[in-house]
Amino acid sequence: MAELTPREIVAELDRHIVGQDAAKKAVAVAIRNRWRRQRLPEEMRLEVAPKNIMMIGPTGVGKTEIARRLARLTGAPFIKVEATRYTEVGYYGRDVESMVRELVENAIGLVREKEKERVECEARARAEERLLDLLVPRPAVVDSGMEADTAERYERTRKKFRSMLEAGELETRRVEITVEQKAAPVMFTGVGLEQMDIDLHAMFEKILPKHTARRDLTVAEARKVLLEQEIEALINQEKVNAQAIDLAQNLGIIFIDEIDKVVASDTAHGPDVSRQGVQRDLLPIVEGTTVQTRYGWVKTDHILFIAAGAFHRAKPSDLMPELQGRFPIRVELGALTKDDFIRILTEPKNALVKQYQALLGTEGVEVVFEPDAIDCLASYAFHVNQTSQNIGARRLYTIMERLLEELSFEAPDMKMGRVVINAAYVNQRLQNVAQDEDLSKFIL
Repeated sequence: MAELTPREIVAELDRHIVGQDAAKKAVAVAIRNRWRRQRLPEEMRLEVAPKNIMMIGPTGVGKTEIARRLARLTGAPFIKVEATRYTEVGYYGRDVESMVRELVENAIGLVREKEKERVECEARARAEERLLDLLVPRPAVVDSGMEADTAERYERTRKKFRSMLEAGELETRRVEITVEQKAAPVMFTGVGLEQMDIDLHAMFEKILPKHTARRDLTVAEARKVLLEQEIEALINQEKVNAQAIDLAQNLGIIFIDEIDKVVASDTAHGPDVSRQGVQRDLLPIVEGTTVQTRYGWVKTDHILFIAAGAFHRAKPSDLMPELQGRFPIRVELGALTKDDFIRILTEPKNALVKQYQALLGTEGVEVVFEPDAIDCLASYAFHVNQTSQNIGARRLYTIMERLLEELSFEAPDMKMGRVVINAAYVNQRLQNVAQDEDLSKFIL
């Protein structure tokens, strides 16, 4: 995990997300506590449990975006799941334990990438030697140790070809290599099959015969194939699995979105039965249990859980008391104001205005947004959110598409040009739609 301080984590998040300082601070502290725990003595480390976080706020204010950016920052195993994907055990659908299996798969990917980097130099050297064997086959006399001059002549030739290979002079020459073709078994599907703890693919690979094929490739293409083969041969899969499980158990983060959608209503039939069951099934996972995966047993005691929900129709207190207690840190994210919309349009590294300028710039069209146009766009976004369904920052996507629809259509025919967008242009494109409340519901 990257050794970022809470202040550095917040600064990184500020580059992409406007406002919501309380949520950023809570997440930053939780991530730093993971780093602190790793430096405790073994006896104390086992006692320190993660302080899970629940983010509460309307849609489109940055809950999911914080999670996405966090995943890139930490370098730790991280998955984002929707609570609505899961059903109670016994119902058709996915059970909550599958999120732990997904976390382990994510950890496997991270560890494999590190292992690939570690063995890449050796794998490249071995791949080059195999390429030389293909370009300059060893004569039989060398293997049997017969004539010394033949061996010497062979070494000189090999040295010459090595120099040519390093200089890139043989990239287009064709060689023939052997590639193993794995038989793809026809997989049957059924309820709960994906949650089986048996690695069916590995089982079938052992049962089915291995097929090899000869492929005629250029040296450049063959080098890539041979490099992959050598990397696979050098990586110890059992070591990767063990490291991944340890990484997932100690540094893993699971972001559960839409947690409010598993709050059951007063009725005791229909989907509400399963929703209440999902909460019951989530409880031991968050509390700390052991889940069986195809790579081994995984303890969830020290996995950090971050839950998020809009809680429009329900309140966090409607969740099971036991589940509420497992999310001790609660952070409220506020609704976006007009000033927030102005900042969203201009400040972040990936701001919408910058995205559209870059997109139209590929057509040779320079788009300039005047400050009054930004102010006007923010006013429309805030107004439409207030008068219809409040969807937060996502409203800006629909407004920007509506604003630039004509320009995006005409841009390829303009070839070159400079377009200045001011408040008058914004009003011309959006005023009629925004004023008609019924129409804005469908268009904006």
